[in-house]
Amino acid sequence: MNNLGLNTARAMNWQCFLETRGYNPGTRDGQLGPDSWKAAQKALNAWGWNAGTVDGVVGTNTIEALQRFLNHWGWNAGTVDGIAGTQTKNAFWNFNATC
Repeated sequence: MNNLGLNTARAMNWQCFLETRGYNPGTRDGQLGPDSWKAAQKALNAWGWNAGTVDGVVGTNTIEALQRFLNHWGWNAGTVDGIAGTQTKNAFWNFNATC
């Protein structure tokens, strides 16, 4: 499980966001495991952010895609460097305030 700094409620919002856009994260339980990240990778790839292989692993490509996504929508994840640092985690936290 890798919630990238999200608590259970905010992780559930991320799962809700993915699900409402047609990507199945598995059980909406606030635990971002492989099913949730596979759904995120599929979504990020479909939207053109290039998360790479859909394997459910939160690696450099997935983080870079998430950073590009968050930056594009004005959430300021910082430099696209594939590192889930404080700025990226804060942007992800803020993005997931609601579903």
